[in-house]
Amino acid sequence: MTSKKNLKEIISYWIEKSMESLASAEGELNANRLSFSVNRIYYACFYVISALLLKEKYHFKKHSGVRAIFHQNFVKPGLISQEFGKFYDELFEARQRGDYFEFVKFEKKQVEEWLDKAKKFVEHVKLLIEK
Repeated sequence: MTSKKNLKEIISYWIEKSMESLASAEGELNANRLSFSVNRIYYACFYVISALLLKEKYHFKKHSGVRAIFHQNFVKPGLISQEFGKFYDELFEARQRGDYFEFVKFEKKQVEEWLDKAKKFVEHVKLLIEK
């Protein structure tokens, strides 16, 4: 069983990982390693969602489970906008393509847009965690 103190530490850990992933995504983008940037953008969002789910006592084992719980408990009730829900789905699919399929290329402009939106997404979710 996780104590409240430990839970807060774990949540802080995932938020920190999210922020590190955003910084890494920016570095990869600047080095024109777009597939790696997309991976880090996705993980920035995944980590902050993981923190939110832990705060709300949801448990998960797979990325698809995180995605399902996120939509069911945060997007559908309107705590997270439909736009951010679709954005997370788009990143989920892009990361899958970039990590697991051959010859996938991303456009720099698209990756820049994803990074900008991911920064807003992470900040929005962090506000929900702080409530």
